[in-house]
Amino acid sequence: MVIIADCGSTKSDWLLIHGGRDQQLENTVGFSPFFHSTDEILSILKTQLLPKLQPETVREIFFYGTGVHDEYRAEIVAAALRAAFPNAKVEVEHDLLASARATCGHNAGIACILGTGSNSCYYDGQQILDNVPSLGWLLGDEGSGTHLGKALVRAKFYRELPADLNTAFDTAFPEGMDAIKDRVYEKNANAYLASFTRFLGDHIQHPFIQNMVAACLGEFLDRHVCKYGGYQHVPIHFVGSIAHHFQDVLMKCMEERRLKPGVVVRKPIYPLADYHLHPTD
Repeated sequence: MVIIADCGSTKSDWLLIHGGRDQQLENTVGFSPFFHSTDEILSILKTQLLPKLQPETVREIFFYGTGVHDEYRAEIVAAALRAAFPNAKVEVEHDLLASARATCGHNAGIACILGTGSNSCYYDGQQILDNVPSLGWLLGDEGSGTHLGKALVRAKFYRELPADLNTAFDTAFPEGMDAIKDRVYEKNANAYLASFTRFLGDHIQHPFIQNMVAACLGEFLDRHVCKYGGYQHVPIHFVGSIAHHFQDVLMKCMEERRLKPGVVVRKPIYPLADYHLHPTD
C-alpha cells in the first residue's frame, strides 16, 4: 500500500492506494509541527487512522503538510509516521510543494494555498524557485479562512455590519460576543476564526460581504502573487476550500489585476496521486 497525505491545520486527507489502483480516502484532524509534538501526532494517527488499515502493509508514504518549513519540523512529523508505519519509506514535504505538483504538474506557474491559512510559490515545473513568506495567522495569512473570519468578527465588534447582517450574525452565533472573544484567545484560534467563513459563504450575495471577501483576497494577490518576477506571464493556480467556495470573487480580483487564471482545486489529494502514480505524464 502507498499513502498520499495532505495535512492542513483543520483536517488531513489520507489517500490509501492498494496495488497502484484501488483508492480509499480517509480523514483525520489536521496538525502542524509548529503546534504538535511527535507524540501528539502519533496519538492522532493511532486513534483516527491506524484502525482503518493494516499499518504493516504500507510501503511508501508521501506526506505534505502545513508547518513543514525546514528539516527540524519535517522530522517531527516523519518520526511519528515511522513509528506508526514501521515498514514504510517516509517522505515529508511542505504543503506548498503539494499545491505546486497538484496544479502545475511539470509546468511553470504560481501555486497558491487558500484554506485555513495561505501561502504561495513560484514553481518552474520541477522545484520551487521563490516563496514570498507566509507569516502565519498572527502577522499574515492574507486571503485565508482565518483572515476572512477575523475580518467578519472585527466588523461585528466594531459595529460595522449592516443591520440585516448584524441580525443574521446574532442568529447564527447565539452564544454571544463575549463567548466568541473568549474562544478566540484559546488554542487553535486560527481554525476557530476560519469557521466563520461559513457565514460569509451563506451571505456572499450581500454587497458588504462581497466587498469584505474581495478586499481579503485582493490583499493576498497584491502582497504575494504580484511580488513574483514574471507573475503576469504564467498561470496562477489555487488549492483549498477558500479558493473553491469564493472562486467567483477570486476570479474578479484576478481579472482586475490582469492575472492569468489557472486551475482551482479544492482538494489536491487526487492530483497528487496522479503525480506520483504517473510521474512522466
